[in-house]
Amino acid sequence: MGMLKSKFVGCLIGSAVGDALGSSFEGFMSSSVDAESFHGRWTDDTHMMIGVAESLIANKGFDGNHMAQTFIKNYEQEPWRGYASGPPRVFRWIKSGVAWDEAARRLFGGMGSFGNGAAMRVAPVGLFYHDDLEKLRAVAYSQSQITHTHELGMEGAALQAYAVALAIKADSSCRLDPYVFLAELKNFAKNEVYKMKLERMRKLLADAADNAAVVRELGNGVEAHNSVPTAIYCFLRNWSSFEDAVLYAVSLGGDTDTIGAMTGAISGAYHGVESIPELWRKKLERKDYIERLAEKLWKIKAIR
Repeated sequence: MGMLKSKFVGCLIGSAVGDALGSSFEGFMSSSVDAESFHGRWTDDTHMMIGVAESLIANKGFDGNHMAQTFIKNYEQEPWRGYASGPPRVFRWIKSGVAWDEAARRLFGGMGSFGNGAAMRVAPVGLFYHDDLEKLRAVAYSQSQITHTHELGMEGAALQAYAVALAIKADSSCRLDPYVFLAELKNFAKNEVYKMKLERMRKLLADAADNAAVVRELGNGVEAHNSVPTAIYCFLRNWSSFEDAVLYAVSLGGDTDTIGAMTGAISGAYHGVESIPELWRKKLERKDYIERLAEKLWKIKAIR
């Protein structure tokens, strides 16, 4: 498999693997996370990521109404995947006739959601637009608006998509410089909360901080600003190994499936699919379908 294709596949498989690994440990910090505890069943994080990929492939780009309808169709087929309360409410409003980019504004008294639901699924956007940053930001924001309209939720999705794009473009045969990667992210970020978190990461990386300090400084919650920076940190701290990165992400506790998924997407995009332990790939639910989606995204890019 060519390197770019392997990185596309590694990103989506890595995201699903991180989600499935993390889903066993949600809510508690654990030093006993190990490779053997992998069962392969993923949650709404991967389900929605699949929806993003399906819609980008069908339209050879972004179509908000199509993506919203894809989310709704997938949710109705498997509502038991662990969806939070927000998206199903938004889906009902869209089905009743509210526009795809208006419905989610109603959540939280008109403030919109700043959860990490838009960031956890955004990896295919990072792949598809890795070579066009303006488009990447615009589409990351737009796909967020289907369910998450708060600035923090939208910016988290854009930052995660850009981390995936940087990982795609990085040469994994050379040593990665985490501080250069961080500087790129900081230049891209427009929101002060994220800029501050990215700044804190420099010291945490330099100090090889313990888990408690990482959680205290970056967070491990369901809010985008308390999980996207954490996932980026998990990758940068363990940039040389996919397995180490996702095991570390899950060991931090909290929203482990989503932080695992986001870490796995970045790390898989950097290393390629061959870096993901074979046992995990074998056990992963619908592995072949997720691989095919990644290959289709790659193919559309390759023939342009």
